[in-house]
Parts: sequence; C-alpha cells; structure tokens
Amino acid sequence: MSTAVSIRLSDDIAYELEGLARTIERSKTYIIRKAIESYLREYADYLVAIERLNDKDDEIISSDEMRNRLAL
Repeated sequence: MSTAVSIRLSDDIAYELEGLARTIERSKTYIIRKAIESYLREYADYLVAIERLNDKDDEIISSDEMRNRLAL
C-alpha cells in the first residue's frame, strides 16, 4: 500500500531533480522516496545520538580509548 503526497519545490530544486532523474534513468518519485528514506534513517540516528549526549549516566570515551577497547 502507498500514500500519495504532494509537495512544492523551488524551481532550482525541481531542475536539479529532473536532471538527476535523467542522468540515472530513474523517476523523480524514486529519487524523492530514496531521499526521504535516507533522511528518516539519518534523523533517527541523530535522535539516538542526542539522547545519549544528554544521558548523564552514559560514559563518554575518546576515540583513542575506543580503539583500545576494540583492539584496533
């Protein structure tokens, strides 16, 4: 099942989207869907990071310490 969504894009973004669609031979819908999926994953990761930064009980370690713990 899918839901239709309507958005307005600036002429510049619409032009770039059209060009990318032609270049990769995919539909504009495909590109927009992939962009939204990627954004949602990244934003979910961002929210986890913010939550962890705000957690006073979460230990913060340096990159060197992380390498040591991972034996890299």
